[in-house]
Amino acid sequence: MTSEPPGPQPTAGDEWLEDFTRHLTAERGRAAHTVAAYRSDITDLLEHARHRGIDDPARLQLDDLRAWLASLRAAGMAPATVARRASAARVFTAWAHRTGRLVQDVGARLAVPRAGRSLPKLLSSAQVTAVLDSSARDAAPGGPGAQRDRAILELLYATGIRVAELCGLDRDDLDLGRRAVRVLGKGAKERVVPYGDPAVRALDEWLASGRPRLVRADSGDALFLGARGGRINPRVVRRVVHDAVRREPHAPDIGPHGLRHTAATHLLEGGADLRSVQEILGHSSVATTQRYTHVSIERLRQAYRQAHPRA
Repeated sequence: MTSEPPGPQPTAGDEWLEDFTRHLTAERGRAAHTVAAYRSDITDLLEHARHRGIDDPARLQLDDLRAWLASLRAAGMAPATVARRASAARVFTAWAHRTGRLVQDVGARLAVPRAGRSLPKLLSSAQVTAVLDSSARDAAPGGPGAQRDRAILELLYATGIRVAELCGLDRDDLDLGRRAVRVLGKGAKERVVPYGDPAVRALDEWLASGRPRLVRADSGDALFLGARGGRINPRVVRRVVHDAVRREPHAPDIGPHGLRHTAATHLLEGGADLRSVQEILGHSSVATTQRYTHVSIERLRQAYRQAHPRA
């Protein structure tokens, strides 16, 4: 009787990758899609290192990281993607150094390529009004799907929350008296975001009339439901936003993240202070929020160039 040949043994790189994944999930509280992106990036880095003869990640050097990024650029990868992968490598080597796996943090001096900031697609105030008014007209006949879609659009624009945050909401996350919603954001950080009268009306209608017609025994307490009564899927929310915006002539094709950009920009253009907008959006750093001031200035600059005879 012959025994089965042993399967491939886990390498040091495999063990590091598993430990790094657990660190991102358990200690840093990163979302599943973020963890998957980091894991993919570091898997690619370690595979590139193996092709360079480095089987043990403890032997990684700064030149290895630079060579990896150079290979990505040579393969035609977009600058934004290369920048993201460089950031992932820096997080990885910082973790490895902190846990004693690397003698020094070889990624600390790795320059992250500038991704180049393009102006995000936004809706004007008039376009937002047209989109939301159209969704209100669709909801008027009383169909539960249309009522839900209207409430989704109003809440996304009113609060600037992320699509995953919206899909994770339960009914008791709404404070109907204070007109605010409790949101669990990135890193399991909780924040409370206010919303206004139009969102109040849309949510009231959805909760009183639309949701009861979709609810099933296994619906749980999810605020927004899909057609079969389960918690709504982010793909459905993206489709709802794209379809609603597409009906507005001349509006750019945006999804939920575009509505988030739009809400933040309109808040700042309306006079909201940067710290308040940071709190509303759930940014850990005010520097992230500051990009919306850049967006507003750039939009103003574009309008000036187009309209002024001596621009």
